[in-house]
Amino acid sequence: MMQRLLSTGHHPSDAILVGRRARIKPVVVPPASPVVFIVDDDISVRESLDALIRLEGWEPETYSSATEFLERPAVSVPSCLILDLNLPDLSGLDVQRRIASARSDMPVIFITGYGDIPRTVQAMKAGAVEFLTKPFGDEALLEAVRHALERSRITIEQQRDMLKLSGRHESLSRREQEVMALVVSGLLNKQIGFELGISEITVKAHRGQVMRKMAAGSVADLVKMAARLGLGRQ
Repeated sequence: MMQRLLSTGHHPSDAILVGRRARIKPVVVPPASPVVFIVDDDISVRESLDALIRLEGWEPETYSSATEFLERPAVSVPSCLILDLNLPDLSGLDVQRRIASARSDMPVIFITGYGDIPRTVQAMKAGAVEFLTKPFGDEALLEAVRHALERSRITIEQQRDMLKLSGRHESLSRREQEVMALVVSGLLNKQIGFELGISEITVKAHRGQVMRKMAAGSVADLVKMAARLGLGRQ
């Protein structure tokens, strides 16, 4: 064995290293954990919620003020926000309004020490998934977080699907977009040709490209895609 290794011009330790590398299993990077943001000016609340969230396998991030939290960039994994209604700098409702459009994939769970019914109604109408009055049970909070994270996951998937769909539509030429709009409006190839001043054969060619680029299996699929994109007859 030693002679064979030397005859190849390699040092014996090279063979050992190669053998070791061959036995090393590829590293599989696990998906990032969902993030649970906690905004409360009470340090005891933050610490207890941090420990509870961590035990469930989620990633907690705690903030003592709304301003500090709002400076945090958005994350690309499912997330939710446990938000105290009464904060020293901004109210929880103000925070909810500020993140409504920019972080639509991050549901809000309100917590408060005061039974404020009018503001509870206002928060729920604005999209809060839950409103818990202190003191609340661990399981009540965890159930609210599970629901919020699932809602976040679905929203993120829908947003990604929408981006892909928009990208496919943008890949169409202007003429193909015109043909697509007329196809989903219910016109036949002959009628589309008349509308656009092109031959029926040319319409068929553009229509085939539209179906291929949009990854549509049928006209019904194309109609659904157009509806999601907010397209109508042009």
